[in-house]
Amino acid sequence: MKFLRYEYQNEISSGVLSQGEVKKISGDYLGTWTYTGDSYSLDEVKLLAPISPNKIIGIGANFVQELGELPKEPADIPVFFFKPLTSVIGPNDEIIIPQGINEVKFESELVVVIGKKCKQIQADDVLDYVFGYTIGNDITAPQFFREDGHWTIGKAFDTFTPIGPFIETDIDLSTLYVKSEVNGIEKQNSSTNLMIISVKEMIAYLSNVMTLLPGDVVLTGSPIGAEFIGAGNIIECKIDEIGILQNKVINHR
Repeated sequence: MKFLRYEYQNEISSGVLSQGEVKKISGDYLGTWTYTGDSYSLDEVKLLAPISPNKIIGIGANFVQELGELPKEPADIPVFFFKPLTSVIGPNDEIIIPQGINEVKFESELVVVIGKKCKQIQADDVLDYVFGYTIGNDITAPQFFREDGHWTIGKAFDTFTPIGPFIETDIDLSTLYVKSEVNGIEKQNSSTNLMIISVKEMIAYLSNVMTLLPGDVVLTGSPIGAEFIGAGNIIECKIDEIGILQNKVINHR
């Protein structure tokens, strides 16, 4: 099932995408909801980020190029980071390059949406706590990284976390490919089997550090192939089972 958030006639609502139609729902799709009976075509609505997260957690350098490059033992402390809620934008919104630089880096990623409060869970139990999956684009301005490795500022600018277009609740993680195109040219196309830390291991690890709440999202890392882009470029982040997240890059106004 595909859930979404959208704007129609200046009203923000949630819905389910079914046979190409947006079926409006009332209530909280993370909890209890019902169909209202109203429906629209996708052309009639403006798609928004499908969730307004409680917190955004990302992981760095989580893909290899080939299976033979997977480490025998993962790092004791993976590289995780937070992104602010104000960085979130939706499909077709513009990514704004910060003042003082000419380019940013994109990273197409599978995003996990937490559905139930979880604390100190095991990897085998993770899927019981996941609501669904969407697509994210982890935009970065490494020009603002500190030399000693602090990433916060370089990942925190407004518009730096496009998410969407839908949350898909029924997915086989073992068959997913995370892809991207810039101006129609493929840049990334990797199986989730090339993740160094799997989705289950990642969520279990985080749950033993902090309590994860319904509506939290976790960006699970980006395949090899991400690169710098400047104003005028159009990025499409793709996972076939979920959809296409498209955004254009513009300069700071």
